[in-house]
Amino acid sequence: MLSLDASTFNIIALFPVILIAYIALKVSYNIFLHPLRSYPGPILCAASVLPLHKVSLDGYYHTWLHDLHKTYGPVVRHAPNNLSFIEPEVWNEIYGHKSTPLFQKSFEAYGPDIFGGIPEPGLLRANDVSHARQRKLVAHAFSDKALHDQQHLLKHYVELLVRKLKEAIQTDPNSKVDMVNWYNFTTFDIMSDLTFGEPLKLLEESTYSPWVRSVFANVRLLQVGETIRAWPGLEILSKVIAGKTMMAKRKLHMQHAIDRVEKRMALKTDRPDIWTHVLRHNGSAEGKGKGLTQKEMYSNSGLFMVAGTETTATLLSGLTYYLLKNPKKLERLNKEIREAFAKSEDMTMTTLGQLAYMNACISEGLRIYPPVPGKLPRLAPKGGAMLRGKFIPEGTTVAMVQYPAYHSESNFKDPDSFIPERWLPEGAEEYGTDHRGIVQPFSVGPRSCVGKNLAMHEMRLVLASVIWNFDMQLCEESDTWADQKVYILWEKVPLMVRLQPVR
Repeated sequence: MLSLDASTFNIIALFPVILIAYIALKVSYNIFLHPLRSYPGPILCAASVLPLHKVSLDGYYHTWLHDLHKTYGPVVRHAPNNLSFIEPEVWNEIYGHKSTPLFQKSFEAYGPDIFGGIPEPGLLRANDVSHARQRKLVAHAFSDKALHDQQHLLKHYVELLVRKLKEAIQTDPNSKVDMVNWYNFTTFDIMSDLTFGEPLKLLEESTYSPWVRSVFANVRLLQVGETIRAWPGLEILSKVIAGKTMMAKRKLHMQHAIDRVEKRMALKTDRPDIWTHVLRHNGSAEGKGKGLTQKEMYSNSGLFMVAGTETTATLLSGLTYYLLKNPKKLERLNKEIREAFAKSEDMTMTTLGQLAYMNACISEGLRIYPPVPGKLPRLAPKGGAMLRGKFIPEGTTVAMVQYPAYHSESNFKDPDSFIPERWLPEGAEEYGTDHRGIVQPFSVGPRSCVGKNLAMHEMRLVLASVIWNFDMQLCEESDTWADQKVYILWEKVPLMVRLQPVR
């Protein structure tokens, strides 16, 4: 039997006292001496990260922070070292090209690249120099020329969506369909074809593949990982906390991307997918050390399959819900789309871009239900920086958080109401004071979304095609559909809708 001498016993006995003293000193420093002590916010948030981490894991970060901004104003200290802003000017000051010194991306929030891309991570985690090199190459695949070349591919999957929806309601006109699923099937098939040279066949089989389910699980795992990494010593337990099932899904996501990229690279083809455009320019740059490495290709393909699918399907789902909750808005949109096109073949990138009311609806959908409702964290650079006329100490995490910014009465009149007219000249008299420029769902600056043009055309084409072909009615069980949790992205529930083919 082990025995403890008096000195060892005293040390062990003192440990709780030392721990309590450390916590007390840390809390006191955060409240009374911390460089951010003058910024408004709850005293508990100034004292500890616990309130932030609790609401993040509970899925209510977006509404919690919205309530804090209502109480404390346009800037809130919601953790000892974290500031949230909702003023329009902050976009350019934090994220813009002219931010000097530049606020750096907070890589800690994203965790390590699952493809082991060190020192070769993809766009999401690359440093500024590597990001600029990769983005220059990848941008060719998302240019207007590339999008024009890809139009027929998008049309193929949208036509398949319409056909499958008609089949789903053919036997029973009163049957219900989950539009969240159908939008996801469409966006994943499109992006898989563009990224890997072949679809996932979700539309054909009308169900999710195991790999797509792993994508959804991996997004939530990112939220858990971000919280764990904030506590020294806990990161080594992350695999245990995440569980074997979650880690297996993450591994499945990684291996699927690797296998599909390698299969696509083995093809000799000029089909207008992402890699055709990238490889066309990669060869000449590679010899100078400026091409994409293999690990960067793996990582970026995984990024495209999340950023180019879930977010687009999210906007389509949210916009469909708000249109169904506002029948007069939907009626006006129905009229515009159905009068604009005699046949579906007339829907092109150019003609869809000319539909003023549909584009206003999409803008309002992006405002009221932003696909990325949370934060895009940045760190104040070495030596600190000025932001909104005040000095921000180095290492401070700052962010424009989209949901509270877009739902703030300081930025929009009737912020919780779906009003597409605020984006049209006819709404200038009533909504002319709206800060519409604050709505930047694709972010701004050098790290803004490279696939914005593709996403916008995809949204227009899918929405217009569904409305041109169907009358829609919201089912009672989806009446409060928008009341959702957020784990990086929205945790969407089924959106049950009844469809009636337009005669």
